[in-house]
Amino acid sequence: MNTEEYKIYIDNIVRRVETARLKVSDYHIVKTVAISKYSTADDIAKLYEIGQRAFGENKVQDLKAKAAELEDLPLEWHFVGNLQKNKINNLLDINPALFHALDSLELAQELQKKLEARDMTLDALLQINSAKEESKHGFMPEDAREAYIQIQKECPNIHLKGVMSIGAHSDDRDIIKKSFDTTYEIYKSLDGATICSMGMSGDFELAIECGSNMIRLGSIMFNK
Repeated sequence: MNTEEYKIYIDNIVRRVETARLKVSDYHIVKTVAISKYSTADDIAKLYEIGQRAFGENKVQDLKAKAAELEDLPLEWHFVGNLQKNKINNLLDINPALFHALDSLELAQELQKKLEARDMTLDALLQINSAKEESKHGFMPEDAREAYIQIQKECPNIHLKGVMSIGAHSDDRDIIKKSFDTTYEIYKSLDGATICSMGMSGDFELAIECGSNMIRLGSIMFNK
């Protein structure tokens, strides 16, 4: 599709976000992070021209390459993937705006060491495995609040901003909704948390209606 057609296409997604947002409240703000892991730097630049600013990658090497290629654009980079301990320094070299997937105390402790050594901080979200699925990373719901508080106390260079989860892998809307509700209840119980990141291309409207204020849209944003 040409630029004008693409803009109309993206405007339709924005309308869907707005419709879901208004079901919550006139004052509910939702931020969209475009997940560009299957897209090229050119694809990102085209979406930037339409007005998108926040982009996310799930591999450190891809984030590094695309950030370097697009360094002339004022993009806000998010890292949304599982972070291996041996890739921490590479991620900190990039210094993303937000790390979405802090999924264990061990990772938090290792991050804290590296951040302290560099005299830097990192904004992050605690990942919750709200559907308790073996295929997913993250803290179990019953452990998440305690872990969040522990990381706040023990890892001062990690600035926790809230929580992230992936909706249940199911065709049943009620099961997906339950997983979102679980995450949102934990989010509401955390002092000072401002980000509840839930919702992807297939379920973002339901996630917003359940309280999400940050959605991660991949294929749908790049029309792939």
